[in-house]
Parts: sequence; C-alpha cells; structure tokens
Amino acid sequence: MKFCKKYQEYMQTHDQKKLPGVGLKKLKKILKRCRRDVQSHNGIDLHRRDNVSSSASTCPHQCPVCDGTFFPSLLEEMSAVVGVFNKRAQKLLEQHLSSGIRKYFNWFKDKLRRNHVALIQEGKDLVTYAIINAIAMRKILKKYDKIHYCKQGQAFKSQAQSRHIEILQSPWLCELMAFHINLRNTKATTRKASPLFEGCTLVINDGKPSISCELFDSIKLDIDLTCSICLDTVFDPVALTCGHIFCYMCACKTASVTIVDGLKAAEAKEKCPLCREAGVYEGAVHLEELNILLSGSCPEYWEERLQSERVERIKQTKEHWESQCRAFMGV
Repeated sequence: MKFCKKYQEYMQTHDQKKLPGVGLKKLKKILKRCRRDVQSHNGIDLHRRDNVSSSASTCPHQCPVCDGTFFPSLLEEMSAVVGVFNKRAQKLLEQHLSSGIRKYFNWFKDKLRRNHVALIQEGKDLVTYAIINAIAMRKILKKYDKIHYCKQGQAFKSQAQSRHIEILQSPWLCELMAFHINLRNTKATTRKASPLFEGCTLVINDGKPSISCELFDSIKLDIDLTCSICLDTVFDPVALTCGHIFCYMCACKTASVTIVDGLKAAEAKEKCPLCREAGVYEGAVHLEELNILLSGSCPEYWEERLQSERVERIKQTKEHWESQCRAFMGV
C-alpha cells in the first residue's frame, strides 16, 4: 500500500479525536498544478518530459503556486500538528508524574477504572501520530524537490526546525522515549500493554549516555545526553525551545540568571550556547521522565552531582535572599 493511502486511512480513523494532519492529497494536487504551469511556462510538451533537461523544468524564482500556496499551507499544517502533539504529550506526562494529593487521586481513579493501560495506549497513539506525520512531511518535501529539481524542500525543512515545528525535534518526544524506557524497566507494566516504541534504548558508551530509537520508514533518532557546557551527563535536564538539552544549572548560568529566578527570568537577548538562537529560555521544558531515567541508570554519578549541586544551590539561594533583604532595607 502506498504511503499516501495508508496515511489517509490512518487520519480517517482518528477523525473523532479531531487531530490535525498533513493534507497530502491537497499538497500533491498543488504540486501537480505547479509542474503543469512550469512546463507550460517553459514551452515543454508534457508527453516528452523524459527528454527535458533539469534546468528547463526548474520552478521559476517567483512561483505563485509554491510561494503563495504550497509552503504556507504546509507551514500551517506542521504548526498545528506539533502544537497538538506537544499539548497532549505534556498533559499525559503531567498526569503520570503527578504528586501530592493529585497523585493519590489519580492512583485511586486508576484503581477504579484501571486506566493505567489506557494511559500507556494513549502514549503509544501519540508516538504513532508524531512519526507518521513526520514521514508525511518528509515525503511531500522530497516530492517537491523531485518535481522542481532543487533543494528548496530541504531548505524549508531547515526553516521548520528553526521555527520549532519539526515534530521529531520536540522535547516532548524525548520525554515520551524516556517514559517508554522507564515503563519497560517496570516488569508489572510491560505485561499490561504494548510498548510505545520499538527498539528504543538508553545507550552508554565510554560513560556518555544517549537515547537511540529506530522508527519505521528508516527514521532513526539519536539524542545525545551530554551537556555541551559542563561536558558531563545532563543533570536535572532541561530542553530549550531550540531543542538542545542542558543541565538546569548550566542553562541558568548561560542565561545569566540564578536558579532561584529560573530560566523564565532570562532576557530575550540571551542565546543558546550551541545554535546561538536568542529567546530560547522562556519556553524551556524540564525533562522529568529523562531525569528519572538517568538517575536510575547512573546512580553513583547522580549522587555525586546531587551533593555538589546542593552546595551551589544553597549558596545561590542564600545570596539571593541576602540581596532581597538589602534591597528591602534600602541598603
């Protein structure tokens, strides 16, 4: 079965959930019309396309079909998909990681309704939704480049990454991977429901951890879990909106804020130390599931970092309140 038909069937079965998707059929019609217009523009006989040179079939610099219809439509669809995915994944993981009174309420509710398996199934559905839409986006951009003999589709993909609407770069996908591995390590859970991912593992080479996951259609994700600032395994990990992961305290230092103020207090001009993109701290995501995974996988390192950072946290907290007291007293 061709992917387009498979994708359409998948989205039709999920219509009741009102999930946005990539309009593959609509976008293919746009590309077909664009190809016809381009060939007409260059005076090319449609029946002799095989003899056409690549330069003759190149889309003109100003193409109203591409510039005014195809890319804006795809951009809107990608934004909607990643927005819904992030929102639902965040809600799911918050429910799983709830604490205090809410934790006991959810535990009691799960006992009554036996919802734990449903929670895992929802996670699996979200993963499938993310991957199949990522493949749909990749295929339609590849088709665009094939028709136009260019690399504008790949350039658009890079643009989507810079706008944080590339779903495979979402920090919530990383969190779902860690969630999957944590569940798999719980024997009681693995008997109740199928896994979220196939072949998703935490890999540690020479003391450097990473999450490796093989997805269908030859997509493979490798997420490096080494902080590029302290060059150690990320401790209390946080993902900036650009997708790069750092230790929370390291991120606070590069953002020129204290751990008391937090990353949301960072100025908009502060940049990611890796990609140099500005304004990436305010929407940072604390990776709680990843934190649980790494703390259980590297217990000795975790305890050592916990002790060293506790001293630094106490120091920063003390300095913060001393400065607040001096400001209050007018000193």
